[in-house]
Amino acid sequence: MESDPRLFPHPQTPVNRVTVCSPTFLFTEKSKAQFFPRIFLSHLLCLCLCQSRMQYGDGLPTVMVFCFLGLSGPGVCVCRDCGLMVTTFCEVCANLSAWQIQFRYRQQGKGTGRVAPPSSHSELCEKPDRLSPFLLQLTRVPVESCSQYETCSECLGSGDPHCGWCVLHNTCTRKERCERSSEPRRFASEMKQCVRLTVHPNNISVSQYNLVLETYNVPELSAGVNCTFEDLSEMDGLVVGSQIQCISPAAKEVPQIITENGDHHIVQLQLKSKETGMTFASTSFVFYNCSVHNSCLSCVESPYRCHWCKYRHVCTHDPSSCSFQEGRVKMPEDCPQLLQAEKILVPVEVIKPITLKAKNLPQPQSGQRGYECILNIQGSEQRVPALRFNSSSVQCQNTSYSYEGMEINSLPVELTVVWNGNFNIDNPAQNKVHLYKCGAMRDSCGLCLKADPDFECGWCQGQNQCTLKQHCPAQDSQWLELSSTKGKCTNPKITDINPVTGPREGGTRVTIRGENLGLEFRDIASHVKVAGVECKPLVEGYIPAEQIVCEMGEAKPSQHAGFVEICVAECKPEFMARSSQLYYFMTLTLSDLKPKRGPVSGGTQVTITGNNLNAGSNVIVTFGRQPCLFYRSTKHIVCNTTASYEGFEKVKVSVRVDKAKIHQELHYEYVEDPTILRIEPEWSIFRTVRCRTAQRRPARVPIPINILGLFPQNCEVQNSTEMTCQAPALAVDPNHQSELAERPEEFGFILDNVQSLLILNKTNFTYYPNPIFEVFNPSGILELKPGSPIILKGRNLIPPVAGGNARLNYTVLVGEKPCAVTVSDVQLLCESPNLTGRHKVMARVGGMEFSPGMVYISPDSPLSLPAIVSIAVAGGLLIIFIVAVLIAYKRKSRESDLTLKRLQMQMDNLESRVALECKEAFAELQTDIHELTSDLDGAGIPFLDYRTYTMRVLFPGIEDHPVLRDLEERVEKGLKLFAQLINNKVFLLSFIRTLESQRSFSMRDRGNVASLIMTVLQSKLEYATDVLKQLLADLIDKNLESKNHPKLLLRRTESVAEKMLTNWFTFLLYKFLKECAGEPLFSLFCAIKQQMEKGPIDSITGEARYSLSEDKLIRQQIDYKTLVLSCVNPDNVNSPEIPVKILNCDTITQVKEKILDAIFKNVPCSHRPKAADMDLEWRQASGARMILQDEDITTKIENDWKRLNTLAHYQVPDGSVVALVSKQVTAYNAVNNSTVSRTSASKYENMIRYTGSPDSLRSRTPMITPDLESGVKMWHLVKNHEHGDQKEGDRGSKMVSEIYLTRLLATKGTLQKFVDDLFETIFSTAHRGSALPLAIKYMFDFLDEQADKHNIHDPHVRHTWKSNCLPLRFWVNMIKNPQFVFDIHKNSITDACLSVVAQTFMDSCSTSEHRLGKDSPSNKLLYAKDIPSYKNWVERYYSDIAKMPAISDQDMNAYLAEQSRMHMNEFNTMSALSEIYSYVGKYSEEILGALDQDDQAGKQKLAYKLEQVITLMSIDS
Repeated sequence: MESDPRLFPHPQTPVNRVTVCSPTFLFTEKSKAQFFPRIFLSHLLCLCLCQSRMQYGDGLPTVMVFCFLGLSGPGVCVCRDCGLMVTTFCEVCANLSAWQIQFRYRQQGKGTGRVAPPSSHSELCEKPDRLSPFLLQLTRVPVESCSQYETCSECLGSGDPHCGWCVLHNTCTRKERCERSSEPRRFASEMKQCVRLTVHPNNISVSQYNLVLETYNVPELSAGVNCTFEDLSEMDGLVVGSQIQCISPAAKEVPQIITENGDHHIVQLQLKSKETGMTFASTSFVFYNCSVHNSCLSCVESPYRCHWCKYRHVCTHDPSSCSFQEGRVKMPEDCPQLLQAEKILVPVEVIKPITLKAKNLPQPQSGQRGYECILNIQGSEQRVPALRFNSSSVQCQNTSYSYEGMEINSLPVELTVVWNGNFNIDNPAQNKVHLYKCGAMRDSCGLCLKADPDFECGWCQGQNQCTLKQHCPAQDSQWLELSSTKGKCTNPKITDINPVTGPREGGTRVTIRGENLGLEFRDIASHVKVAGVECKPLVEGYIPAEQIVCEMGEAKPSQHAGFVEICVAECKPEFMARSSQLYYFMTLTLSDLKPKRGPVSGGTQVTITGNNLNAGSNVIVTFGRQPCLFYRSTKHIVCNTTASYEGFEKVKVSVRVDKAKIHQELHYEYVEDPTILRIEPEWSIFRTVRCRTAQRRPARVPIPINILGLFPQNCEVQNSTEMTCQAPALAVDPNHQSELAERPEEFGFILDNVQSLLILNKTNFTYYPNPIFEVFNPSGILELKPGSPIILKGRNLIPPVAGGNARLNYTVLVGEKPCAVTVSDVQLLCESPNLTGRHKVMARVGGMEFSPGMVYISPDSPLSLPAIVSIAVAGGLLIIFIVAVLIAYKRKSRESDLTLKRLQMQMDNLESRVALECKEAFAELQTDIHELTSDLDGAGIPFLDYRTYTMRVLFPGIEDHPVLRDLEERVEKGLKLFAQLINNKVFLLSFIRTLESQRSFSMRDRGNVASLIMTVLQSKLEYATDVLKQLLADLIDKNLESKNHPKLLLRRTESVAEKMLTNWFTFLLYKFLKECAGEPLFSLFCAIKQQMEKGPIDSITGEARYSLSEDKLIRQQIDYKTLVLSCVNPDNVNSPEIPVKILNCDTITQVKEKILDAIFKNVPCSHRPKAADMDLEWRQASGARMILQDEDITTKIENDWKRLNTLAHYQVPDGSVVALVSKQVTAYNAVNNSTVSRTSASKYENMIRYTGSPDSLRSRTPMITPDLESGVKMWHLVKNHEHGDQKEGDRGSKMVSEIYLTRLLATKGTLQKFVDDLFETIFSTAHRGSALPLAIKYMFDFLDEQADKHNIHDPHVRHTWKSNCLPLRFWVNMIKNPQFVFDIHKNSITDACLSVVAQTFMDSCSTSEHRLGKDSPSNKLLYAKDIPSYKNWVERYYSDIAKMPAISDQDMNAYLAEQSRMHMNEFNTMSALSEIYSYVGKYSEEILGALDQDDQAGKQKLAYKLEQVITLMSIDS
């Protein structure tokens, strides 16, 4: 049809025709079409689309204006006033839900008023005329939103007909958007078409396994499929029909299953399409691990296929790995387990077996250990051997148990039965052992006899304590027990009565507390009197033996006070008791109450005054018929009134005490609740402002004002109609304060219990932002002249209250004086008071205080111009002087830094210059060391046996110690008894502490006692370790209590505990020394010895050309030459001659020692001939033989100096043949065999011979000893007097010559590898397959526990404790004294070098930084670059040990027991005990006194036992 052109303002605009009610509506714009959904409703709404001037790139309309005025014919839409016409279309009202509609008011022509927009779609359709003045903006949204559904069930369960599940893309979408949706099973539109997945089996043990997945509703998978186990693994799946075969991941790919997380791990098994790369199906899959179960019941009760191997004590998923012979268990009833036992009662300190019923107990097989019972007593584990009678019974053997403290009378203890060390027997009934002490918390006879009868406790009258019958003397009259006919406690006692006052009328319940107050109620039922009045006991208040509650009868007027008297069972003297307190009869009176009226809602606090108001036990206060809650004192009863149910009334106040009613007329009036009429002002700042409230009735003082969420403030009542309150502060962050006004959600008053005022709805109380002040300036100081005003700037200084008449009360103080203030919105003007100088400015408002800074009011200057100039000049000169001093100090510091850098640079340059020399020397040394140790395997190193090694460490310098010798039998009896005391921990600890407290007990004595004790306890290292831990804990406590720095702990051997710790490590690290650390230590010793002997060594002073120690360095140029002599083997003259490298400057004794080292290089030092017992024979080519000696008639003497003979003196050429022959009576120095005086030879031998044998424990430097007969002094390479001046200057480290540094650095570089090997071996937790010694980990964990106990978390302190404990206490000793470990001889130069290495070792273990300079010791400068690396090794070592799993006491005890067994009979224990006993004889009185004062020692009668030992020893001796 044609449109009426009169309806359009622009007739030239084309109009599109639209069919009105067709199922689909289209409109066209520039050949573009839009789709509208199908509609079946009849009501139509016609819309017109008008093109906007601004449009998007696709040309679609951006503004849609509703222009409908009416229908022009049936089913035709006509638009007017739309401007440019685009098209016309019709849409049904019911489908408007698919559009977002916004109405905007549009002003029509003159006279058009406001019309409310339609409220619903139905109104929009029914009243289309209401739409004409509105602008309607329409925005198209999809009719479906499939993407919001994440699973197939959610998608198809939503009921949206447009959505379906695209299977291989794993997404919810429209069908036309799913690729290949027409193919079978690719698009699901019904719930039953969703993919389902089952897996067989659905759980497996952690191992690879072929899994079969049964799939349903899966499309064709020609492109392939992957099986994914979450993020563990992904592999190809094999499609066979409707089944998919997958391989489970390998065991190493599955996360480790640990007991804490259960025995299984759930993963998602997912199928991923190779076509789309998307997961389209998943199901849960379980990996389980049977081996995490450590008990039979948890194993076989697992929901998975787990089997228990009874004799291997393991849980497995593979039945074939657990044969019938290994005791395979499948059912819980077949598990070894303890059965439910009756209450197991064991008294402490009583030897008693524990018999337990069980079933299926396994019989230990060959090689397996038997049964044990483990009791965990207060955190300490006690193991007891157990005996298996048969498969249904096991008995913990006779043992006594104990626990600490007397505040527990019965202690339930966890009981575990194990076999073969750690195979637990299940205890499903949770059987426990109840340890008990009869005497704990049972100090009286009555408490004793009321104990559980099963305890079998009784009262021992002779000892006056609760105990077992066997611990009480055997007289029947002294033993009381509940079951006996005489089981009545005598001497009852009253300790307290309450109350001590009451009314005469009676009814007071008196509580009587005491001891032995009967065991049954009938014992006291009729035998209680209070102040002469019968008091009837009440059953409900009676506590046997402890408490009686009785109700008083009425007293006579003549009775005023008296004692409480009771009889227990019968009124005999021994069963009667009287209290020490008096009970008084009182007359109660009332005098007044305040206030006399209050609100009808109650809550008023009323105070009733009177006399003796605290008497009696039961008080009732009533206001009319309403009771009140109260508390009372002698003069007052303070009561809170309850609400009145009768309204406004005057009621009588009555007080009743027990059976007495106080007759006094008191009245209280309930009045109308107060109301709030108005609040002035109705505003405050966020802090507080005072406001006034008008009320209809009077209120009390104080009354808190309450605003929701704030802290209430008290109010002051001015009169019956007005009170003043402080508005509470709002809880706002001062750093993020809002700039907007806020109103509290609730605002009200707490007036007693008046509920109507808690929340006031008619108030508009408002909070405005707090005033904010600015500081004066960045410096905070404002300078003013006298009379100038002080201006404080800020904001919010005047609240923006409506009406503009709001004012805050500001107070500004300058110093202590206030000033007059003028306020504006942004500043305060303060007239400064008459002050001068500097003063603090403080502004106060609404409970806030703020200081913008200081004000400095300068006075009028009294100084003249010349004075000011003089002061300025003096100040300038002072500043110039200070600057000059600073410049000089800076220059001096720079010079010091340059000096240090120059020294470091010099050392670096020198180290580089000698690098080549070091390399050559090292290569030569390596060859020599290889030759020396080529045939030294682990057995070739001359280790000392365990006995000699421990004796040298424990008793250094003593060859034949008494502990190695047998003792006379006549004192064995006393020593055996003394051994029992030493094995008693209480005695041993008291013995050691007593000795250490004696002033005459020296450091030497402490070390000796510690070594003797460890020698005695060698066979009981578990006990020794327990004692050592206790002593160390005491030492730590003592160190911290004395305020010493914690780092000083264990640094020096000043206590028995510290020496015992050294000896403990000595015992337990011997195996580690032999297997690991001994080899690098011996290599270092050999390397040092070989390197020192490559150059000249002065046999008199011990100085050498090659040394690590500056004190042992020859500081002269010595000319020498290396000779190779052929030496005849003295043991086999027909064997080939042995080449030996010798220096021509060596003395004859030095030559002999080098020859002995070459011939007997693999022979321990103690098995070699001594150089002093041999002569050196030079066999010349002519056949002549000459005996060479250090001193003979050819020895040169110059002035007073005699030089020792050397090979150069005898002119022995290279390649000469020499031989060692036995010492002869005479010596020869010429071809003609002329005799040499023995006197001359013996003088020298006596002069230079070492004190002790060459294998002496401590090397001693040869001394320069003059010949006493002639006064001649001996010398070898250098004369001592030539160094006298140098020792004060050049020999120090202040001026270091290049040669000096070169020799030190060359020696250090040559030995570097051997030092590194030793340090790396010591500071490593892995040693060629060997584990870290348990002793180290155990002691380090103990130190960490002590640090935690004392809240010491400083890592430096913990590091220092460990360093002082092991490296500095044990390893330094071994490094400095290798002769403690090996059968070797150590000379003075080797000792000096080892001392330098030991010092470097100590520095490496320190946490402090060493600042090095030109005055630093040479050994620290030598290893300055290496020590940081060594420190890192130490820190890593300690860290690795800390990360290792803790060692259980069980494992440690087993290790200690094994060590004890291995070295059981190394020492004579009786001899060691005899040595220890010598200290008992010396300090017997002090030791006995200490034992007498010790409670535990007293219980065990240790003093008496020691006296027996002393008596036996004195008789035997």
